[in-house]
Amino acid sequence: MNVDNLLKQYAAGERNFEGVDLTGTCLYRAKLSGINLKGANLVGANLSGADLVAADLSEANLIGANLSGANSIGANFSHADIIGANLGGAKLAEANLAKITLNGSNLSGANLSGANLSEASLKGANLSGAVLSATLMEANLAGANLSNASLVEANLSGANLRGANLAGANLSKTNLHKATLAGANLCGASLAEADLSQANLYGANASEESLREANLQGATLPDGTIV
Repeated sequence: MNVDNLLKQYAAGERNFEGVDLTGTCLYRAKLSGINLKGANLVGANLSGADLVAADLSEANLIGANLSGANSIGANFSHADIIGANLGGAKLAEANLAKITLNGSNLSGANLSGANLSEASLKGANLSGAVLSATLMEANLAGANLSNASLVEANLSGANLRGANLAGANLSKTNLHKATLAGANLCGASLAEADLSQANLYGANASEESLREANLQGATLPDGTIV
């Protein structure tokens, strides 16, 4: 679809653009709150700074798209493919990102407070400095960069954080029950009142002092000892 036509139809009150092809289009800072782009093809599209509040982007193809600084509060991205996308500094509070693919994407400094990322795939993603007080149950964060991220009271039960970089991250009161943290970097991370029961920390870089602040019942410690 032609971008000008989309914007004209949207301005006239149309909101349903399900399945449209917007490959490589420029929607920089476009006002598209509440738009329905379910299943749309947005490969390589520029949506930086766009207003996507409460938008439906479920099942959309956003591979390589630029959503940096976009306001996507309350948006629905469930089952969307966002491999290699740029979401740096994006506002994604309360967004639905369940079961999406964000492998290798940039989410540095993004605000994901209250978002649902259950079973999402974020392998190798850059989440440095992100606000992730969110639901990440069974999420795949293997090799992800979570340095200096805020994960206060986040739910990461059963999550895969193998080899992830959590240096300087705030994991206070975080639920990491049965999470895999083998080989993870927890240098300087805060684990105050974190639940690491039955978690796997084998080979992780974590100080004894920080681990003492967490619940380690049934956990496998960095040296292989089971508590």
